[in-house]
Amino acid sequence: MLVLSNVATLYDGRSSTKKSVHKGVDVHVDGGRIRAVRRHDGKLATKEGLTVTDCSGLVATPGLVDCHGHLTVLGLRGPDMQRMNGSAWLVLVEKILHATLVDGGVTTMRDIGGATHLMKRMVDEGLMLGPRLKIAICMLSTTGGHADFRGPDRCHGELSKLWPEAAGRPSSIVDGPWECRKRVREVLACGADLIKICSSPGIASPSDALEHRDFTAEEVAAICDEAEARGVRVAAHAHSRNGIALAIDNGVHDIQHISFLDEKLAERALKRGCTVTPTSWVMEELPRARGLSPFVMEKVRQAGETHRSAVRKAAKAGLKILAGTDPVLPGMHGRNYLELAALQRDGLPALAAWHAMTGVAAQEIGQLDAGTLAEGQRADVLLCRGDVLEQPALLEHGAIVEVLKDGFGHRGFAGVPQRGFKFTVDTALALVKDA
Repeated sequence: MLVLSNVATLYDGRSSTKKSVHKGVDVHVDGGRIRAVRRHDGKLATKEGLTVTDCSGLVATPGLVDCHGHLTVLGLRGPDMQRMNGSAWLVLVEKILHATLVDGGVTTMRDIGGATHLMKRMVDEGLMLGPRLKIAICMLSTTGGHADFRGPDRCHGELSKLWPEAAGRPSSIVDGPWECRKRVREVLACGADLIKICSSPGIASPSDALEHRDFTAEEVAAICDEAEARGVRVAAHAHSRNGIALAIDNGVHDIQHISFLDEKLAERALKRGCTVTPTSWVMEELPRARGLSPFVMEKVRQAGETHRSAVRKAAKAGLKILAGTDPVLPGMHGRNYLELAALQRDGLPALAAWHAMTGVAAQEIGQLDAGTLAEGQRADVLLCRGDVLEQPALLEHGAIVEVLKDGFGHRGFAGVPQRGFKFTVDTALALVKDA
């Protein structure tokens, strides 16, 4: 049994209040699970059968839960999409998975479009190192909507370059209530854990203005009805007021981005039991993005003007806020923790941001055995230096010293058993066979 001994400060992820912060504790880990969190016992080092690792001076938190990932996005420019759609896609995905876990501190991720069941299975079977995954596979939108990234000539015969049809991934583009129902069935048959839709146009998409409509109410209601009949939830990309209202009124559970959320919409969302995933960090990064068209950059400006206010209105209304990075720009993968700092800048108290990316996030995406440091939970732990609970921006400056997933470390911290990735001939054959 591993004991993380005399942890100076432990945040357990169960609330956004000081009652979830504990001083001077031991975390007992066995079989990949937390067996106990107890007040520090200085005599444990003398007991047989224990590996006691000194964590005095360190802060322990749950591993991060990113509720808006994109493992198959390297950037939004045409060449970026071409690279991911090329022959090296599996190598690129492996690198993103590794960076997300080892550098970004994410032990559970909800990939909200792009990742297939093959990728999820490779992580589960130990063929790739990365966070455990919940997957949407597709991001459903209408023809000409947010998921429709055609080439510069927008030829009617071209496929969207954003997650084109592939093995294990149906097309994201769908029109009409009955086709929507069929596509939901297809996506779930391919192994999805949730359904992702676009109830409003997007910022980065090349042809839809923010004030336009994507799906109709009949289409969204059909999608949500099919999903509910199969026991899964629906998350919606929604920037505009019309898109947010469309999602709330027709059965969507999680409203993402929320750039134009107002007080009335926040109240409606609360009454319907919706959650929100603001993706605050990417909204800070988009104005600095290179190579995007003037049309897209104008949408960036419009959404950026109201986004911070929308996050504060969501918090004031009492909506559950989930943390998600939406890492669609170069350099975002492996720095997922910056969503914590961005939420703090948008007005959330620091512990509320941590709760959004640990306990409440895991609960809302259905990973009930993660996100908290408590008896029986998965041993997903970040060990950090410095006051990261109050200043999560420190995570960008080397504060993370170890990332444990299921009781194994990945950064070489002394005294913590490590799980590396050894690429063998058998592994290579398995990758080729499954791909």
